[in-house]
Amino acid sequence: MNVLVTGGAGFIGSTLADRLVVRGDSVVCLDSFDDFYDPSLKRRNIRDVSGHPRFVLVEGDIRDTDLMKDLARKYRVDAVVHSAARAGVRPSIRNPLLYEDVNIKGTMNILEFVRSVEPRNMVFLSSSSVYGVNEKVPFSEDDPVDHPISPYAATKKACELLCHTYHHLYGLNITCIRPFTVYGPRQRPEMAIHKFTRMIDRGEPIPMYGDGSSKRDYTYIDDLADGILLALDRPLGYAVINLGEESVITLRDLIALIEKNLGRDAVIRNMPDQPGDVPVTFADITRARELLGYDPKVKIEEGISRFVEWYLENKTELVS
Repeated sequence: MNVLVTGGAGFIGSTLADRLVVRGDSVVCLDSFDDFYDPSLKRRNIRDVSGHPRFVLVEGDIRDTDLMKDLARKYRVDAVVHSAARAGVRPSIRNPLLYEDVNIKGTMNILEFVRSVEPRNMVFLSSSSVYGVNEKVPFSEDDPVDHPISPYAATKKACELLCHTYHHLYGLNITCIRPFTVYGPRQRPEMAIHKFTRMIDRGEPIPMYGDGSSKRDYTYIDDLADGILLALDRPLGYAVINLGEESVITLRDLIALIEKNLGRDAVIRNMPDQPGDVPVTFADITRARELLGYDPKVKIEEGISRFVEWYLENKTELVS
């Protein structure tokens, strides 16, 4: 299979590119290397796979219509994993127009690309943030998601709607994946687990927003990659599917787990709740189990142990 991976040098995209090449697929990696975080980290992510004969790197922006037309002419693409996006809830509140431009216009360009190739198969990485302040737990794909509380979440919901429109009009097979707080090796440096690990290791105070009782369903990167590959191999017409671990941990307990694995105590700086944050995320993965055979294996205790081990082995190369 020849797979176009957008955002292919990022945390999720690069992990998926590695997995695709290892299993015998060919990858066209499209990435703009924007400055949301240090681009050198993204280049590091694809360092090992870059020399592989079944891996091609294309540097460019998903908003570039001419680039996407050129890719359609130049490469045979059997499927697309669309993971490129401007990420993060809090930054989207500061710069909503950029998020609208990259996430919505960019996704429109990708949908037009998929429409122009065969067999028109795509996995779109949405977000669990579309659930907003969902009072029913765990979160099911059938729950209403009409009240996002950040521009980032709103753009992801809008893109799900666009995916459905293109499925309806042009018969595209599109599975919209809603990942729940993904972590593991290569995680972006501003995300909580990476940020807390780095700051505790350096003896710096870590910001704890709220009273530490907020809960998250954290998904280990290998489990997410398993789910994406299953979705890629099983076109379903149009589907929305949660990928999570189906368990939650409080922020306070998460910090304690990182402390335990680092062997260092955290200095905690209490901060007020932030706009756009939600009190809980919790994935119902019944649909993923039934339609994809998804079976997450890495519990948070093992996942944090693996992440801290990776961080300690690589911290001299990781730029804050």
